[in-house]
Amino acid sequence: MAKELKKRSEVAKETSWATEDLYASDELWQQDFEKAKAMAEQGVVYKGHLGDSAQTLYDYFTKMDEMNILLDRLFNYAKRKNDEDTSNSTYQAMNAQLMSWYSEFVAMYAFFTPELVQIPEQTLEKYYDELSELRLYKRAIDEVLRKKQHTLSEAEERILAAVGEITGVPSETFSVFNNADLKFPVVPDGEGGEVRLTHGNYIHLVENENRDVRKAAFEALYSVYEQFKNTSASMLSGHIKGLMLNARQHKYNSTMEAALEQNEISVSVYKNLIQTVHDNMDLMYRYVRLRKKMLGVEELHMYDLYTPIVTGVDMKIPFDEAKKIVYDALAPMGEEYRSHLQDGFEHRWIDVYENVGKRSGAYSAGAKVHPYVLLNYADNLDSVFTLAHEMGHALHSWYSNHNQPTVYSDYRIFVAEVASTCNEALLMQHLLKTTTDKKERAYLINHAMEGFRGTLFRQTMFAEFEMRINEMAEQGMALTADALCRLYHEMNELYYGKDIIIDSQIDVEWARIPHFYYNFYVYQYATGYSAAMALSAKILSEGESAVKDYIRFLSGGSSADPISLLKIAGVDMSTPEPIDKALQVFRGYLEGIEKRGEE
Repeated sequence: MAKELKKRSEVAKETSWATEDLYASDELWQQDFEKAKAMAEQGVVYKGHLGDSAQTLYDYFTKMDEMNILLDRLFNYAKRKNDEDTSNSTYQAMNAQLMSWYSEFVAMYAFFTPELVQIPEQTLEKYYDELSELRLYKRAIDEVLRKKQHTLSEAEERILAAVGEITGVPSETFSVFNNADLKFPVVPDGEGGEVRLTHGNYIHLVENENRDVRKAAFEALYSVYEQFKNTSASMLSGHIKGLMLNARQHKYNSTMEAALEQNEISVSVYKNLIQTVHDNMDLMYRYVRLRKKMLGVEELHMYDLYTPIVTGVDMKIPFDEAKKIVYDALAPMGEEYRSHLQDGFEHRWIDVYENVGKRSGAYSAGAKVHPYVLLNYADNLDSVFTLAHEMGHALHSWYSNHNQPTVYSDYRIFVAEVASTCNEALLMQHLLKTTTDKKERAYLINHAMEGFRGTLFRQTMFAEFEMRINEMAEQGMALTADALCRLYHEMNELYYGKDIIIDSQIDVEWARIPHFYYNFYVYQYATGYSAAMALSAKILSEGESAVKDYIRFLSGGSSADPISLLKIAGVDMSTPEPIDKALQVFRGYLEGIEKRGEE
């Protein structure tokens, strides 16, 4: 009989996150929602008066800080409850209600940017002298002025803000479709039984040493996406059309430029990543040949990419053990850092296991009350690394929230993957250092290489695919299912080479990747990974001084641009150097496994 998931009502409290730290009940959330709506109405009095005086401008910013603290709590509760069970209509409605009102809120405050950019810079300088407290918001004001040429009139900004509720529909539809509506077949579990295929157990199944098990899981998963590929193409196309509308109306040259500009990142950084990986593609081809050889197969298939090439190592790791491993691995970060990690473990920051309707994957949400981490923990090594990864995000949020004023407490997306991946790198070094078993060490090196394949190479492939489909749409080409599948097949051929069969099922993988709805987010996994490799090496080699610089980076929020913040920690992501250095680490791992194979 197939094993089925628990319902949300059956999940143990100790393995669920503490949403009651946000609101003890839905009714209290509703009360604060009404309060937020009233505050928003009161704030409109600033319309037409932002430039009246230094005090007026300062008052506006402080009111917005107060509103943002309230919105942080409202959004985190609604979204966390919705993600616990995406099929729960109560929280679907709550989330939809909040999103609908938020679009109205954004439209109500569409006056802010057009008014602010009309205040002469000499007047602003006079205001800073008159009211020193206003200087706190100078960087925020400068950020708005920097985008002056992309700012529309109040009426135009109001219309685009209102349209935001509509342009967000494809992403919301994809989330419901992918997490709540799609049902996958029952497949062999590799232990003589059967299991219902889910997002949560898919990777575990394609890691199975039994090739029939991983092939069955691979074909079952993509057979479902194949059935709905036209629907998926329509959703993705609708999403990109929304991005195009926003970019064109704000006078950007492309959707990519519009997205990256929000994080103060140049398009050249994005393209530099793709080019640097292209220049080192021989390493991936070499890895594919090594995998084919070590698996001993005549043909290597896409469903063979996840199973360990070092076999005979059983690393079943329960969650309690995983927490101890991660805590020990982060000893180089010092006791203060680890005390906050332990606080998260002990005070239910984490929603641990998969349940019916729960959002797939993993993430950290940096709520101001404390971070919230969603896992779908599966008692394996990948899950341990995911725990380290998401707690890296969580502690980055903790440090930013506790060291920056509200206006700068959210760190930029570009640096978001650095802290998470640095934790993973420290975990890997800890495991390699503490294992005494040669086979287990080789298994870990294989896992490290998988990190490079899955993050630096695969995420760059995703980034290039996202860039290409946006370019296609901007050139007037239709993003049909066939066109998307054809391009995705070509991408896999380019990134994996000729020593692997690019199975036709993989052509529709784009339909299951939520990051394609995140608006040029995914490239930052690869840039963050590269930065993290450099920073973890620096922490291990230099000790306390490097940790202090790193904590300053974590504490920086958005108080400076992302490239400058990373320079504080000791990495310059405006150059290819960190990516090249990371790829040299990958080269070293390859050589280590190749040498072992020759012994």
